[in-house]
Amino acid sequence: MKDYKKYSIITAPPEDIYLALTTEITARLWTGDEVEINATEGGEFSFWDGAIVGKFLELVPSSKIVQQWYFDEDSPASIVTIKLHPHKKGTSIEINQTNIPEEAYDDLVDGWENIYLASLVDFYEEED
Repeated sequence: MKDYKKYSIITAPPEDIYLALTTEITARLWTGDEVEINATEGGEFSFWDGAIVGKFLELVPSSKIVQQWYFDEDSPASIVTIKLHPHKKGTSIEINQTNIPEEAYDDLVDGWENIYLASLVDFYEEED
């Protein structure tokens, strides 16, 4: 099992980024795809028409999101912690994911950096 950590800056306030990650209508706008979100602790979510699925473990408005991502029945829980910090340019986002199956790691890193984060960054840069 492997872990992943990434920091990025997004040109929107933490409140907007939090809503983008926890509200279906906003998530559909930045992903451009089918999204289902039940933003309650224990509520499930699905991004990119089921490419990412899991449940919310902790929600601290405008500050922190903790999720469990599902891989397969034999894998231990993969926990994603997203922390949002105010930054002079908008939001500093910190992503930490633990217990990533070895065989999924390269694709997951590529997804975080070239799809998930890139889509968020592009969406808010276009808003300016």
